[in-house]
Amino acid sequence: MTASTHSNATENNMGKVLVTLTIINRADQIRASDGTITASQIRSITLENVLVDTGATTLCLPPDIIDQLGLELLKEADIATATGLGKARIFRDATIQFADREGTFECLELPGGSDALLGVIPLEAMGLEPDLKQQTLRVLPSESADTYLTIL
Repeated sequence: MTASTHSNATENNMGKVLVTLTIINRADQIRASDGTITASQIRSITLENVLVDTGATTLCLPPDIIDQLGLELLKEADIATATGLGKARIFRDATIQFADREGTFECLELPGGSDALLGVIPLEAMGLEPDLKQQTLRVLPSESADTYLTIL
């Protein structure tokens, strides 16, 4: 690899934060807790290289992952994308696990072939903050005066 190729590769990844997330069907978790299904029947998936995207509102998953998780359709909604207005399907009860944090969120269906995105609502609700310089996701404090949880 030449110096210019290495520089371009570094620049292309600069500021990108990629994480590994586990996504769980929350409805399955509820059914397992009431004995309707067994714990081994809870559908979940671990996704690598999920892009942290502060331009996205919520968790965004491709259709094959949504199907694999068996998420329930909530509604269809208008969305704003880089190419203009469009329609998207929104699914319910996707539980995200990252580090010691967990939260349940709506999930927007991406066009087929797209990679998963983690948007700002789950980031803020779970106390996670992208560190673009270090290309990591920081877990903010949940205890003491430095807590990310506020009511003002």
